[in-house]
Amino acid sequence: MRLGDLLIQAKLVTADNVANALRMQSEKGGRLGDHLVASGAIAPDTLHAFLHRIPAEPADIPATGIDGITLMGLLIKSLYGGHLETVRQFMDAIKLPYHIVSELVQMAVDRQLLYTLGARASTSPLDMCYTLTEEGRRWVIDALNQMRYSGPAPVTLEDFNQQVNLQKVTHELVTFEKIRKAMGDLTFEDSMIEQSGPALNSGRAMLLYGPPGNGKTSVALCFANVFTDVIYVPYAIFVEGQIIRVYDPSLHTVLNPSDLDHDSGLSFMRLEEYDSRWVPCRRPFVLVGGELTLEMLDLRFDPSANFYEAPMHIKALGGCFVIDDFGRQLVSPTQLLNRWIVPLESRVDYLKLHTGKSFSIPFEELVIFSTNLEPEDLMDPAFLRRIPYKIEVGAPSLSVYHQIFVKECRRQRLDFSEALFEHIVQKLTQEKGLELAAYQPRFLVDQVVATCRFMGQEPHFEPRYISYALDNLRVKRSSPARPSA
Repeated sequence: MRLGDLLIQAKLVTADNVANALRMQSEKGGRLGDHLVASGAIAPDTLHAFLHRIPAEPADIPATGIDGITLMGLLIKSLYGGHLETVRQFMDAIKLPYHIVSELVQMAVDRQLLYTLGARASTSPLDMCYTLTEEGRRWVIDALNQMRYSGPAPVTLEDFNQQVNLQKVTHELVTFEKIRKAMGDLTFEDSMIEQSGPALNSGRAMLLYGPPGNGKTSVALCFANVFTDVIYVPYAIFVEGQIIRVYDPSLHTVLNPSDLDHDSGLSFMRLEEYDSRWVPCRRPFVLVGGELTLEMLDLRFDPSANFYEAPMHIKALGGCFVIDDFGRQLVSPTQLLNRWIVPLESRVDYLKLHTGKSFSIPFEELVIFSTNLEPEDLMDPAFLRRIPYKIEVGAPSLSVYHQIFVKECRRQRLDFSEALFEHIVQKLTQEKGLELAAYQPRFLVDQVVATCRFMGQEPHFEPRYISYALDNLRVKRSSPARPSA
């Protein structure tokens, strides 16, 4: 992915802007960014700030921060495990530029670990083929016994910490319109948005609480669509000779390049490209629930492979980490909260390797606790003080409930009437003794439609079908037991 793709994905320019700048570049030369500024597609300050956050491609092996022998080992393990042959494949496997890969290949050839097969039907050095010697096979098997990690080269802890600080969630401004758009079809009072906005802009912890069924989880999930910035996640980081894998395709949403034709082939120089050891992604949004344990918040060491997997909250750096159904985890709330006190207060977290070595990382992410239990029963005052934004997601007002009900009837193409609405609300609140909840309209409408379908009828409201649906909202209370004779 080139600079133009990244700018488009960040919504700073359009595809047409980049296409026009590429035409100017082909005619006049120069850099794409300069042509975007000259055409008025982007302001110079905005472009400079964006470029400042892009990880720069390393100029040589020392610039990677990793010693050459370690990088050569990754190259040979990737070649061995992936049955790779060409320099082009080597570059794609370990995510390093041509000039570094060619130096690593030469290093392996000099040690008689690789030998050249030559290029096949191509004059490009990228298509030069290599294979392992017998000594190389022995060497790679020994390297795999020491550590089985193979793939993209890691970045240093120093570079990782610097990048985390460059792409803090607070660097992106959240507006009322952005939250309203992110909520889509959900219906909430404007006060909910007015309370959520400052919390999102602050980057500080947030507590969503209130009775079940009113949209706490839905609100939290909407926040994933509020942020549109591009951040960079490393495949792995290198700490004290150990490798920690960070990038997780199940959690990180990778940005896809556009269809723009930047050039006619792979360029050796790869001008205006970022360091490929980093993956351009949307801000991550990690949701955990009752399955959360303390072990999931620590480095997970694989003794058979001899490398680490980063914990969930580290993978969420630069984005949001939501703890849903807080208080219902296997671990006690007190133990879980004690683990979060230092990171939430100091914005720094500490992790420990199995060797006993500890290291720190910036704790730059938005942590959201969501619970339908009483917060004061879960948290002591000291911890509540560390959560500056406490937002109650309570029962909807009658007007909001009305809007939700109308919307659900339209979704299922059911006729709506005010008399029907008043009848349902009266039965809910007076006969059933229930409070209004945001989930009820969809629940009732879907129940009525399901009954009509079973009866072989067109969907419509009928008194007994409504009664069946209302009965399913709660379990009937049993009558008091009769005293025995």
